[in-house]
Amino acid sequence: MKDEALLRYSRQIMVRGFDLEGQDRLLDSRALIIGLGGLGSPASLYLAAAGVGTLILADDDVVDLTNLQRQILHGTQDVGRPKTDSARQRLAALNDQIELITLNERLTAERLHELVATVDIVLDGSDNFATRFAVNAACVAASKPLVSAAVIGLDGQIGVFRPDLDGPCYRCVFADTGEEAQSCSETGVLGPLTGVMGSLQAVEAVKVLSGLGEPLNSRLLVVDALTQTWRRMNLQRDPNCPVCQ
Repeated sequence: MKDEALLRYSRQIMVRGFDLEGQDRLLDSRALIIGLGGLGSPASLYLAAAGVGTLILADDDVVDLTNLQRQILHGTQDVGRPKTDSARQRLAALNDQIELITLNERLTAERLHELVATVDIVLDGSDNFATRFAVNAACVAASKPLVSAAVIGLDGQIGVFRPDLDGPCYRCVFADTGEEAQSCSETGVLGPLTGVMGSLQAVEAVKVLSGLGEPLNSRLLVVDALTQTWRRMNLQRDPNCPVCQ
């Protein structure tokens, strides 16, 4: 590791249990981040800062003025730009030592399977069940870790699904009822809460990639920010799951 990298990541390397080996693992890792909104913004910022060697950033949307209350990758000057463009500019300015690959496209199931097979971990920051189920299916097929989070209103959740460790998948926990997820435009969302949950996604991704500590494997962390009530639930595989059984 070069002296500049040692200095850049020095405070992280000093963390007990992380050390140089953990940083080297991050630098050699590839992460796919799906969605560059309220969750993907803080997640990508912290993973770029932490030195994850390659970040693949996928989003087919453009920046809207209503996004800026929570999507901190983007600024007023970016309204109307593809989110992948403003994300690349911001993350490159933060850390020019990592590789950034941007995909300004809506990922089909086939494309997801291709991409997931090339990375070490997937972070899902999408806002609809159809995408979440498709991402989960691709992670199960490729046996890759998935860090999934969601926020609506004052409620948030995050889970780490480990098909590579024979753990339950997202579909084991959330049934496909055909219903659409609630949207921010319908119910609103507290911007800082997306920052909290997206940052936790980055924390869990760093732990999985570096081997640090005990990730939220096969567990779901749920928060009610109104009362600051946190619950952690252990998850079990569904013997009738149509995806991972």
